Amino acid sequence: MFLKERQDAIAEQIQTDGRVTVSDLAQRYDVSEDCIRKDLKTLAEEGRCKKVYGGAIRVEAAPDRNIFHRIGVRTDEKRRIAEQSYELIGDGDTVFLDVSTTNIALAELLATGTKRCIVVSNMIDLLQILAQNPLLKVLSTGGTVNLELNGFVGTMTVDALAPMRFNKSFIGALGIDMETGGVLTFDVDDAAVKRTALARTETPYLVADLQKFGAPGNYEFASVADFTALITDEPNEGLEAAVADLGGRILEG
Repeated sequence: MFLKERQDAIAEQIQTDGRVTVSDLAQRYDVSEDCIRKDLKTLAEEGRCKKVYGGAIRVEAAPDRNIFHRIGVRTDEKRRIAEQSYELIGDGDTVFLDVSTTNIALAELLATGTKRCIVVSNMIDLLQILAQNPLLKVLSTGGTVNLELNGFVGTMTVDALAPMRFNKSFIGALGIDMETGGVLTFDVDDAAVKRTALARTETPYLVADLQKFGAPGNYEFASVADFTALITDEPNEGLEAAVADLGGRILEG
């Protein structure tokens, strides 16, 4: 198969499946993984895909600014991350959950669990879920309502977080720059809230499914090195090594 034929076939597979991995493509076309990476780089430059860690995704499958469009997407992966996160929370902890569809899965576990803790959030969906469990003391930050995030952001939200101290926080992201280690979001006000909560947390965790590694964003609010650990759905030796090179670590499952 000629180079252009292979690249066209890969582009077609990305459109059909939504996501491809370097290892699978290398095996399928009997070429090196480095060769496939070059193919994906070319396709990304042509606007035919978005490169992410370990592969590529369909352009329209890239992270969406609107939180409602991401609810119900990759639910199994988010559930696995939530289960790991839930085990880290202890009775008596004060926990912050920011705007994140992964945190919806964590809130559902807390709402049906037996742990007694204080949970603070700026996401309206989470507050509604968490309030169902009388064992939890649920606090809202308040602030300006952002409809895309269905949560509170802005100066009032940041000010509300200022006197608080958290044992643990679980913070989401829309993308992670695998060259610099920057943790990214699309909204500057969302970034300010995440940054403030991170600074007030004893043990902060970044919750991100595999698709977020290499995905884009407009605002860098932290580095992977700022978190105690990253919690993801499909940890592997290659990803663990790449994150370690950036000063962070993947939580062992």
